[in-house]
Amino acid sequence: MATLKEVKLKISGVKKTRQITSAMKMVATSRLRGAQMAMDAFRPYASKYAEVLGSLAQKAGEDASPLLVPREEVKKVHIILCTSDRGLCGGFNFNLMDKTEELIEEKKAEGAVVSITNYGKKGRDWAKKEKLTIVDQYLGVVGSKFDFSVASIPGQKMINAFLAGEYDEVYIIYSEFVSMSKQLPQVKKILPIPPIEVEEKDSGEPYLAEHICEPSPAALLGEMLPKNVFIQIYSGLLETSTSEHAARMSAMENATKACKDMINDLQRLFNKTRQAAITADLMDIVGGAEALKG
Repeated sequence: MATLKEVKLKISGVKKTRQITSAMKMVATSRLRGAQMAMDAFRPYASKYAEVLGSLAQKAGEDASPLLVPREEVKKVHIILCTSDRGLCGGFNFNLMDKTEELIEEKKAEGAVVSITNYGKKGRDWAKKEKLTIVDQYLGVVGSKFDFSVASIPGQKMINAFLAGEYDEVYIIYSEFVSMSKQLPQVKKILPIPPIEVEEKDSGEPYLAEHICEPSPAALLGEMLPKNVFIQIYSGLLETSTSEHAARMSAMENATKACKDMINDLQRLFNKTRQAAITADLMDIVGGAEALKG
């Protein structure tokens, strides 16, 4: 059985750990508010942009831009993986890497060569360990404040590489923020740009808002389609950043509760150890008194 001093030291250590996890939870909660506000503010813009783009693509046709045309053979696939730079957020990064591994195995089974662009140190380190071809890496983005340029500059590189035939398909893997306790890893194809989903009327016919175009729809698509790629990347980064803070807040809350339970268990062990020590001392005293009587 552990001594009283050892149990005291363990209780003290767990209490300090509880203070750290509690502080990290408060920090994650504070950062989560800002990230969630940015994500909620961008979602309506992305939704409306997709609506307008769908209307223009319907009028212009699939052949209006090479960014809309799928390749006959897919031999080179590029993946944009969004992860965090720091850990202590539960299975957040593991789920994203697991989703990436599934996509890589699927594409390799089809005979494609896969390369990767990393947002975040955790994904970069995993890609190095798996000996994947890393084309670019952007660290210190997810989990912090960032502007649209973190998506537009890499996005333009993706478009140029796609048009030059270096990539046949480009995917982005990110974490979708559903709720404080639920973040889902998602895979989305961004090049070639898939058909824009449109709402359906009650009759079952697709609904497309009418937009007056000046200049022609085809000319507008030339400007809007590249920006759609930037928007998809930027939206994925916002979702991943919000999901990271939510996952870390949940993980630190669970860690704080675990520390509390551990302290209670150690306190009971301390009381048992102290009682055993007192009982042993009393038995020595009684034994000594009986010996003196004899």
